[in-house]
Amino acid sequence: MSVKRTALLLLSLLFLAPLAHAQEGESDPRTWHRLVGILQYLQADYPAAVESQSDFELAEQRSFIAEANEAARELGRKGETFVARLEAIQQRVDKAEDPEGVSRDCGELVEDLVLAGGLARSPRVAPDLELGAKLYQESCAACHGVDGKAQVPIAETMEPRPANFQDPDVMSGITPYKAFNTTGFGVPGTPMPGFPTLTEQERWSVAFYLFTLRQPPCEGTPPRASLEKLANATDTELVQAHGQENLACLRRKMPDVDEERGLLVTREHVEQALQLASTGDMLGARNALLDAYLKGLEPVEVTLQARNPDLVLKLEKAFLSTRLAAENKSPHIQDEGRVLLSLLDEARRDSGDTMSFLSVIWLTLLILVREGFEASIIIAALLAMLRKMQAPEYARVVHAGWVSALGVGALAFIFGRHLMNGANREMLEGFAGLLAVFMLLYAALWLNARSNMSKFMGELREKMKGALGRGSMAGLFAIAFTSALRESVETAIFLQGLALDSATGVMWGCALGVVAITVLVIFVNRVGYKLPMKTLFKASTVLLVATAVMLLGKALHALQEVALVPIKPIPFVTIDLLGIYPDAMSLIPQGVLTAVPIALVLIKRRRENSARLADASSQG
Repeated sequence: MSVKRTALLLLSLLFLAPLAHAQEGESDPRTWHRLVGILQYLQADYPAAVESQSDFELAEQRSFIAEANEAARELGRKGETFVARLEAIQQRVDKAEDPEGVSRDCGELVEDLVLAGGLARSPRVAPDLELGAKLYQESCAACHGVDGKAQVPIAETMEPRPANFQDPDVMSGITPYKAFNTTGFGVPGTPMPGFPTLTEQERWSVAFYLFTLRQPPCEGTPPRASLEKLANATDTELVQAHGQENLACLRRKMPDVDEERGLLVTREHVEQALQLASTGDMLGARNALLDAYLKGLEPVEVTLQARNPDLVLKLEKAFLSTRLAAENKSPHIQDEGRVLLSLLDEARRDSGDTMSFLSVIWLTLLILVREGFEASIIIAALLAMLRKMQAPEYARVVHAGWVSALGVGALAFIFGRHLMNGANREMLEGFAGLLAVFMLLYAALWLNARSNMSKFMGELREKMKGALGRGSMAGLFAIAFTSALRESVETAIFLQGLALDSATGVMWGCALGVVAITVLVIFVNRVGYKLPMKTLFKASTVLLVATAVMLLGKALHALQEVALVPIKPIPFVTIDLLGIYPDAMSLIPQGVLTAVPIALVLIKRRRENSARLADASSQG
């Protein structure tokens, strides 16, 4: 190799080395966690350092912000967006000014960094407190003391002194996540070293163990709280949320992570998708995202929906946006994915919360009334028309239809966790919705035909006996069945989620819901019977078409979530209750389904007006 070529190679390596280092830091979560840990220390300790006016403590804070700036630059391009904010903080820290503003800005930066880095701030499995105790005795007790009070000879020689984990003031300012970062990276400019050889699970075990040192033995069962919440809450925050009497058990007994496991599975698949996307494998990323939704989120979505429907809607939007970015090979998939990870962690925080008995009753009642409203209105309208047509003997067909749908819903409630998870549930909702659309359109056409019979009013009884033959009986049954089926199954799955918090509350809510729906059906039936025949037919036709449009949007949206229908987002509003979503694949069919009946009515009126004019001119 020539000297010239050797020189060029060396220059190339020198040029590429910083770039490679930046890219490594950009993708290394440890760098992100280190920066977050430093800012957490500034957020908590800087105000006290300014108040003390201690030269040593202020110098320590200046070293923290300098270290934070260095860590941000190691993040490469992604860290550039935070450098200006860090420099603004550094200017105030160097002058020992604005303690409250610096603390606030550090807290906001932490949240933004967690989002930008897609960081997990809690363990993936429950920490092992026995392992944490063993590691603490091996690595921490020499400086912090066996009991955590830091009353050992070597502590007297250190500046600053090691933290006293029995001190309420010290413990009120830290969380297990902050202790996790400290264990991994240490504290710059202090005797506290990092322990990079410890695994992530070992660091979490030590971090959670520290919070047991000042707690008495646990007596009883702790209230439900998620790992995500426990890892990011101080002792003071836990006392405010659950009471002082429950603090010891919350810190000494790790929660069952069954409910969080689905969200953890989801997070792992999303992280896998982002890794695949970073290598250019967008098809693999898209499939991993689909698995994340069906295998992780979908089984627990019912419980989340019952507790926080707004969050579930955000999660669904984020999943579709991230999957669309993968399908379009968009460079923004990493940004979309990190937003999705942040929402999943928010869902994990809520997953350990339990609703009260009264809240479960109220939500159950609302779900029954909401889901049963559409079906009950249609069924009540059918019954009212049968009475108006003097054919009440066919009411038993309608009753058989909706009762059968309730039976299917009961089976879904009993076996739903095994049969209605993942793609099965979404496909059932999608195809059942499309079938219901077809049957509702059939009912609308059937009603419209009856209302257009010129001699119908005079020969009502005879005509109805002819019209309601075997075929019409099957049609009536199908209309009643499909009108109630989707809502019945969906309600059953919702109630499963609520029953985890209070089965008794679900029972009381169901009883009140049945009463409310019964009153609604009786009211509509009575009112419908008193309406003029033509008005009743027209109102019922409009109702059936409007319901079909709504169900069409919901059915197509469900099939999009299992990738059976493509995603084509457009700028528009989302109204989940009405089945309206900002996507061309659902909005265009809904628009066509809405426009066709309107066009038919306008054509019909135009023909009737032409016929009247023709009759008037012939008579003249």
